[in-house]
Amino acid sequence: MNHSKRHGEILRLVQEAGTITIADLAAKLNVSLETVRRDVKPLTGDGSVLKMHGAIGLPALAGEAPFERRMRENADAKRAIARAVAATINDGDSVMLDTGTTTSFLARELLSHRRLTIITNSSDIARTLATVNGNKVYMAGGELRSDSGAAFGGSAVDFVSRFSVNHAVISTGAVDAVMGVMDYDLEEAEFARMVLTRGARRVVVTDHTKFGRQGLVQVCGFDGFGEIVTDRLPPRDVGHAIDKAGAKLTIASM
Repeated sequence: MNHSKRHGEILRLVQEAGTITIADLAAKLNVSLETVRRDVKPLTGDGSVLKMHGAIGLPALAGEAPFERRMRENADAKRAIARAVAATINDGDSVMLDTGTTTSFLARELLSHRRLTIITNSSDIARTLATVNGNKVYMAGGELRSDSGAAFGGSAVDFVSRFSVNHAVISTGAVDAVMGVMDYDLEEAEFARMVLTRGARRVVVTDHTKFGRQGLVQVCGFDGFGEIVTDRLPPRDVGHAIDKAGAKLTIASM
């Protein structure tokens, strides 16, 4: 496939997916990462696609709020992950969730559950599950961020530290084979780290596009969680680190 044909194929793939990683593009086009980066550069330069962290996306999504845009990215994978986790949660259980698109999908999958106790810093999750089916919802306080409607900071971390729950579930921005679970924001990482300490079951939910990325701040090493639920097998080095730590790897069926 020549240079100009690859441009057309890249545009087709990103239109189908909404967002797609550079690694996935290279695999689908059967070319090197360097070739994909070179082909993508003029497309990002003329505004045909948007450059993201290790990925490209549709410019049509740019007018949306960042959280709404992320909810559309890999939505089918996130929904499958959410269904898999929801199936392991029983009526009457207590669940702590940090803010994130996959955890927001999980909240929606929990709408058929009853008498849940939910602790979260996400106004979206709180709004989804409050006042239905006899649920109790506790929301961490603090200044709400305009992009995600979530509370962060010392007061939010202190609030959730008072609870012990059946299931502590966090989403993540990156999973690096050396550093483990990572994020791009210090306060988000600190909150997620505290959430994982509060659960009898400690779960990380992430779609496959986060594997192999290195964020700015470490949330925890691979020994900091007990289970990771995703939509595809991770790269070999990440899979080895998960196995070495004794964590459970669950692949959600699409």
